[in-house]
Amino acid sequence: ELPEIARQFVIRILFVEQPIPQAVVSSWATQVYAKENTSVSQVLTELGVWRSAAYPGGLAAWELCPTFKKNLKIALLGGGRPWSMSNALDPDQKSRDIDFLDTYAMSRWRCVLHYMVGAGSSKGMEGEGISPDAVRILLHANLMKRDESDGSPVITRQGFQFLLLDTQAQVWHFMLQYLDTCEARGLNLPECLSMLFQLSFSTLGRDYSSEGLSPGLLTFLQHLREFGLVYQRKRKEGRFYPTRLAHNITSKNATHATTLAQDQESNATKDKGYIIVETNYRVYAYTDSNLQVALLGLFTELLYRFPNLVVGVLSRDSVRQAFRGGITAEQIISYLEQHAHPTMLTVEQAINSKSSLPPTVVDQIKLWENERNRFTYTEGVVYNQFLSQADFITLRDYAQSIGVMIWQNERIRTMVVTKNGHDDVKKFWKRYSKGGS
Repeated sequence: ELPEIARQFVIRILFVEQPIPQAVVSSWATQVYAKENTSVSQVLTELGVWRSAAYPGGLAAWELCPTFKKNLKIALLGGGRPWSMSNALDPDQKSRDIDFLDTYAMSRWRCVLHYMVGAGSSKGMEGEGISPDAVRILLHANLMKRDESDGSPVITRQGFQFLLLDTQAQVWHFMLQYLDTCEARGLNLPECLSMLFQLSFSTLGRDYSSEGLSPGLLTFLQHLREFGLVYQRKRKEGRFYPTRLAHNITSKNATHATTLAQDQESNATKDKGYIIVETNYRVYAYTDSNLQVALLGLFTELLYRFPNLVVGVLSRDSVRQAFRGGITAEQIISYLEQHAHPTMLTVEQAINSKSSLPPTVVDQIKLWENERNRFTYTEGVVYNQFLSQADFITLRDYAQSIGVMIWQNERIRTMVVTKNGHDDVKKFWKRYSKGGS
């Protein structure tokens, strides 16, 4: 969204029917904010909100772009065509309240998250599956990838980071990836975007008519239904209810996007922390959330599970399994710190150090990662069988001078240069050979 100063500038000149001198606009901000003023002017120009214009007397001036100006007036004052989903409906005999919609939305959204951390099957942990279309979006977004051994989808490093985001950010990122593939499905991108933003301005708990929607939008509606952004009892029913996930998709404040159902399940433990890590690598998680348990299981060997407690251990095998999936040591440490139980924050060593985790655990996780990084692989070209030591030294020095040398051994007259530098070294050698002969 536009910076606050930019919004002030736009509103001030919205109803002025002539260009405003740039000097006048600059005077609206004090010298203390001169740098911000310049930055705002650049942003408004790059976004096509306003443009330079001529002012009587040759002064440089600003004016709002006509299309933006017209549409902003319509948005503020009304106008345009009525919302296509605002058709009058008979009272719903089976109307749904906001609490039901919250629970439904998070149930559907958790199916997607559960699939990401699940066993790679088409079923979520709660027994409800996600469609192949949803799986394709996860793969397209690089949140999951095909396992090299059996081809089943597994979570990636980006996917793990995705799971650490708040719900609003998750939904927004997911829908961006969905929209990126709209046209490949034969859907109209502007049409889908328009409907998505209309839903964000809908009234929570109110039903809307789906009559008059194009076939493409009806397909889009069913996808939104699967992701939990709308509720519809039956596919052919002429009404639907936008949920909080859709309502808050463009909300500035992420805290508003947290649903009541999520509050009940996991926010209590998220806010105060629920994980205890001991120096013997034991992990105790005070949670009954299947999703939180599954997340922990990505890098922890789970031993026992009780109604509100899970016990596991950070082992070399379990952590290396996470590394193979693309999860980094820093992400594991960050996750454990982010969800650390309050008692861990009061331990003396935690007070005296930057991390709430035992230093031995942090160091060991990093060491396990370093085990995988002992070798680096670089494509290169070998040069050997030189006729003289002078030839070898000449070519070696040239390769070093242009920064393409990977390895060299003067005793056996062998050197390796980068693949990209091979052509330059080869051309130099040809010139040198011709000059020497």
